[in-house]
Amino acid sequence: MSNKVLVTGATGFIGGNLVRLLLRQGCQVRALVRPSSDLKNLENLDVEKVYGDLNDKKSLVKACDDCEQLYHVAASYQFWSSDPQEFYASNVEGTRNILEAARQTHIPKIVYTSTVGTICYPSHPSEFSDETRWPTQKDLHNDYKRSKFQAEQVALQFAKEGLPVVIVNPSAPIGAYDIKPTPTGKIIVDFINGKVPAYVETGLNIIDVEDVAMGHWLAAQKGKIGERYILGNKNVSLKAIYTLIAHLTGKEPPKVRIPYAVAWGAAVVSEALGKFSGKRPKISLGAVKMAKHYMYFSPAKAVRELGLPQSPIEKAFAKAIEWFKNNGYLKG
Repeated sequence: MSNKVLVTGATGFIGGNLVRLLLRQGCQVRALVRPSSDLKNLENLDVEKVYGDLNDKKSLVKACDDCEQLYHVAASYQFWSSDPQEFYASNVEGTRNILEAARQTHIPKIVYTSTVGTICYPSHPSEFSDETRWPTQKDLHNDYKRSKFQAEQVALQFAKEGLPVVIVNPSAPIGAYDIKPTPTGKIIVDFINGKVPAYVETGLNIIDVEDVAMGHWLAAQKGKIGERYILGNKNVSLKAIYTLIAHLTGKEPPKVRIPYAVAWGAAVVSEALGKFSGKRPKISLGAVKMAKHYMYFSPAKAVRELGLPQSPIEKAFAKAIEWFKNNGYLKG
């Protein structure tokens, strides 16, 4: 068999880190990219670029041909869009299309990148959730989460039909090559740029994005078909995250806590202005609704069955800050 692998979403945050890991593992990497894709994350890398789109079935079959592995990382990862159907076209139908192409071309191992957003939140900050917990419709309170849940169900159905699909559920990755940046990266950028005068009471599960990339590779080697694995590490409150960033940068952490109701009202106004102006709102209601919960999860299954690394998150934040600084995201 060849060691050729296909990566969708290779130009993104997780995808860019995954491509670098696969190259170090000696793989021949093929990246599915759109003509409009920002190729910054693939600069100076020995990667075969195949142009196509998740909604162009013919291009997907061509991209999958002769590949030993598929890593389907691509997704619309944001909490607001002027066109909500974008989430479903990309995340749900795009997943269906690429998995069908993989079935037609007989790819022997597939890793689908889901999210911890498809797992039920813990009911209390002292608890954490694992892969056995499924969300209710009430938990799926924005189009991103709803579309990713539906996409995961598509992947599970393909697995039941015999396609060799393993599902990974990253938590909140931190590190280099976060070119957009992602919502988690914006926590760092906005704080350092003085845009975070206060915080809401919530928490996240943080993991080094390089460990997420390794989790994908390990899932391809050791993961069980039809199973899902949380790729996470440390559960940390948002206040503690800002305190850590402040320690790494010499800045003062925010001391004022915003009540949830105030944040919710600000998001409603911000989204209304966004719909009127066509510009992305500064505060999205989907993000605020997520912040109502402590998003704490256990990566024990992935650590036990895959050998998922648990690198110190402090180093991940330091690497992220350095990358954002060197690439012009930070003021001053």
